[in-house]
Amino acid sequence: MPQANTNLSNTAFLKIYKTLYKTFGPQHWWPGETPFEIIVGAILTQNTNWHNASRAIENIKMAGLLDPKKLLKERRRIPCLIKTSGFYRMKSRYLRAFLEHYVSNYDGKVERMAEKDTHAIRRELLTIQGIGPETADVILLYALGKRIFVVDGYTKRIFSRHGMVEPDVSYGALQDKIENNLPKSTRLYNEFHALLVRVGKEYCRKNEPLCTTCPLGELLPRA
Repeated sequence: MPQANTNLSNTAFLKIYKTLYKTFGPQHWWPGETPFEIIVGAILTQNTNWHNASRAIENIKMAGLLDPKKLLKERRRIPCLIKTSGFYRMKSRYLRAFLEHYVSNYDGKVERMAEKDTHAIRRELLTIQGIGPETADVILLYALGKRIFVVDGYTKRIFSRHGMVEPDVSYGALQDKIENNLPKSTRLYNEFHALLVRVGKEYCRKNEPLCTTCPLGELLPRA
């Protein structure tokens, strides 16, 4: 593993973004027809793939319950509805905890939540059972339109393999490094995160990465 290059300028991050955007185009991400659907998806996709989470969301839709107040009233049905998402008992608790907070404090209206300062609402989200930094930031960026970069396993893997950060970099440190080396743009943060997920899934795999055909293969040194 190459030593992390702490002197990389924002041009290196922008080169990665532009290369991936040119390769894959806009990702139209995060999936969801409404902000509330995006929030539900962010909670249900924990420890599973999107296919399993989307099946659970479809079950909620078919039951006519993809509405925070309706779903909270029928909270006893949640475990059955989201069973396909895996760890459904645990995720049921997480979803109920969010719904209770969301309805009690914001009347289930995303625009009320979005009125708050980014860091204030992030701190608030992190107090809710089952919502960690990544899930909170997905909600902030994709559902509330807040300017914050989402860090996930793909992000850390890609940048550490290319020597841009240490493999054991913390969530907050990696987030700060990315945000400090990119233009302040909600749209760019949205696209860049989605593009990193795309290249992580298709090329920068955990096992047997496809480095020779990766669009970033010639851009930066790698392990």
